[in-house]
Amino acid sequence: MPEPHVSRSDLSISKATPLDVPAIRSMVDAAYSKYIERIGKLPAPMAADYHQVIREKDVFVLQDQHQMVGSIVLHDDPASSSIIIDNVVVDPTSQGKGYGRVLMDYATDVARSQGRSALTLYTNVKMYENLALYAKIGFMETGRRTEEGFERVYFRKDI
Repeated sequence: MPEPHVSRSDLSISKATPLDVPAIRSMVDAAYSKYIERIGKLPAPMAADYHQVIREKDVFVLQDQHQMVGSIVLHDDPASSSIIIDNVVVDPTSQGKGYGRVLMDYATDVARSQGRSALTLYTNVKMYENLALYAKIGFMETGRRTEEGFERVYFRKDI
């Protein structure tokens, strides 16, 4: 993995360990619970087994000087020459401070270091705030599908 591209000295990114699971779970639950009613069930990130996710994928945590403030789950997809962002989350009490951007920049660094030409991700169509956000930061919509009972919108950003 590349050295983290963290532009602020008060932040650090490290690979998640099983000890990080409770804090990741807490952030995910806090950030995604507002979507339960809108989607009609738990959003996929809330149902994930983060111990298993850490074993199978690259999970990184973002910390400020005091606590974990964000996390990103990545994995390589050689078929699309991309790094897939499975989940990016910032603790709701820490949102609006640029932490999501730091995590997305880190994903870009990972993709470049692995010779990948793009980042790919999806979001639930009912998380409409994300649709505008991803377009604003350079992602292009590539498709829509229903999978596992979720209406998903897929995006790609060439780097």
